[in-house]
Formats: sequence, C-alpha cells, structure tokens
Amino acid sequence: MPSKAHVKLSSVRISPAPLLGRRTFLAYGLSAGALWATRLRAEPRPLRVAFANVSERPGDLLEATGFTGADVRDSFKLAARGYPVELALYDNARDNARALRNVQDAVAHRVDVFIGYHADGATNAEAARLLKSAGIPALAIHFPLPGCPLYTPDNAAAGRLAGEALGAFALADWPERPIAAAAVGPVNAQDWDVQPRLDGIAQGLRASLPRLSLERLDTEGRPAAAAQLVERFFAAHPGHKALFAALDDATALAVKAAVEAGGRRADAAIVSHGCDRSVHGGLNDKKEIEPSNRNSILLGSVAFYLDRYGYDVLPLALRVAKGEPVPARTATAHKLITAANVYVEYGPTDLS
Repeated sequence: MPSKAHVKLSSVRISPAPLLGRRTFLAYGLSAGALWATRLRAEPRPLRVAFANVSERPGDLLEATGFTGADVRDSFKLAARGYPVELALYDNARDNARALRNVQDAVAHRVDVFIGYHADGATNAEAARLLKSAGIPALAIHFPLPGCPLYTPDNAAAGRLAGEALGAFALADWPERPIAAAAVGPVNAQDWDVQPRLDGIAQGLRASLPRLSLERLDTEGRPAAAAQLVERFFAAHPGHKALFAALDDATALAVKAAVEAGGRRADAAIVSHGCDRSVHGGLNDKKEIEPSNRNSILLGSVAFYLDRYGYDVLPLALRVAKGEPVPARTATAHKLITAANVYVEYGPTDLS
C-alpha cells in the first residue's frame, strides 16, 4: 500500500498526496509555522533532497560491518538539522523494482538532488537515466550511479590500517617470537568490499612483517563460529603468538571471547573493522574500546562511520544540487579507533 509522507517543522505537519514508495519529508531550520510562512515569502525555498537508503530491514547489516540502514538514515536526519533543506527519505529494501519506483517518485516531486544507495548495477543505470532525463542531479553511495559523483568507503585503506596496527604491535611486544596471522569473518563472501579489505590487511602486515602470510578463517557470517576456528588455529601453530584481523566488530568480540576461554589471552591481539556501538558503546553500553580498558586484547577497530554518513554526504549533495564541482569519488576518512582516541571520536555519553 502506498504510504503518506509528511513535512515536519516543529509542531507544523502537512500531509500531501500518497506516494509510490515509502517516503518521509523532514524540514529543518525554523522554530514556528509563522516563521516558515514568512521565510517562504522572503527567501528561496529550502532545497529538496531525496535519499534512497539501501535497506532498513531490521538486522540487515551493511557493507560487512555491524551498522544498519537505520544508522545511516538517522545520520541524515541529524545532519539535515544544520541546513535549510527538506529531506525525503526512501527505503529501497534491496529490491530493484522498489528502488526504481522510489526514483520515479522523487522525479515526480521534482527534488533538487537525489542520493542513491542501491547495489544493483542495471537498476542504478536505469535510475541514472531517469534522473538525467528529468534534469535532477544525483550522488551515489557505495554503488555507482553512472555519471554521478560517488561516496564510498575505502576498504583497502581500512584493511591496511588494521594490518599495520597488528604488525606494529607484534614488533613492539613480541620481537623475538614466532607470529601467525589470520583474517576472521565471512572471508569467502562475494561482497564487493570483503576482498579489498583482506588485501589491505595483508599489505599492512607486510609493512612490519614482510614474510608473514595471512590465513583466512571463514565464519560464513556467523560470529559464533569463531570459537572453533580460533581453537584450531592455535592448535595448528603451537608456540606462536596470534594476530587476528576481524572483518567486523561482532566477529572481533567472538574471537576475543574464544581466546580468553582457551586461556590464550597473553598470546593474541585483535583489530577489527567498523567501530560500531558494540565496541565503542554509549552511555549505558559496555565499552570494549575505552580509556580504562587499555589492556584489552582488542587493540582497536577501524572506523567506517556509517552512523555519520549524513554529515559527510549531505554537504556533497548540496554542492551537486547547486552545480558546484564535486570530486568524482570521495572516500570515507577511515581511522583506527583505540582506547587512546575513542573519546575524541565517540564521546563517553549518548550525546555524541
């Protein structure tokens, strides 16, 4: 059933006609309906920005991390508060037909710029054609819209950060000990981001340990499978210290639990990818990466910032809408988050 969208401005709500796809309009920047009417007469209308999210299904994790579509959506809602925009939110639900209906709806409502986040190449090509025909500029997240600027993580760079951190730790703490290393997670998945991340990890390790090979422990997307894999890895490398590069935070925590359960805490170090809430925590969450927990064998997690995408992508989209030059590709500025810098990136309370 088509859903109704709404424009929300403080206590003001306007309900337009039903839409083809799921869409929510949010307008920011004013405090009362009277001021809104005055502003419309005095100034140009706010820019209408459409964002079509890849999936907001509960439990659907994005880009081999622990983040969800809700994390990405909420980041756009929060970021939009700082700009004179109306934000139209769509959910593509990983469905090609629905993704095209959302594009058609955005075109019908004459948005000023479209932000697309969808994985299918053929669908994205048709979406780009529809938008170009309508004269609506666009920007893509992760998966290209032909002819449009792209915002994307740099999985190879993120992997290198993890590998370099593990290698540097091994050199400093285990300089004369034999070392074994493994990547743990869905290492055989066909996801477009897994292989570059693995290549980056191996490259980062070689910077400090040029002769070290990186083994792969495949959890098939089930973090609980890490326990048996870790046990077998230690058995295959008696007398070795172990470096584990986890592809996501849930896997990192499972590896940590397995290492400690096996009494091998002194023989292992872990670096993860994602840095989602499960490791940096909020006000009422357990904080694995935390200044008072500097002795954790989870050395850190490479931040992917999907929960902050809105703050990075929305300014780019507004430049696109205004016809200003934008790089063809903008990559996430990944950073290794550790106990030493976590409160700089993610404060100790939920207010961050």
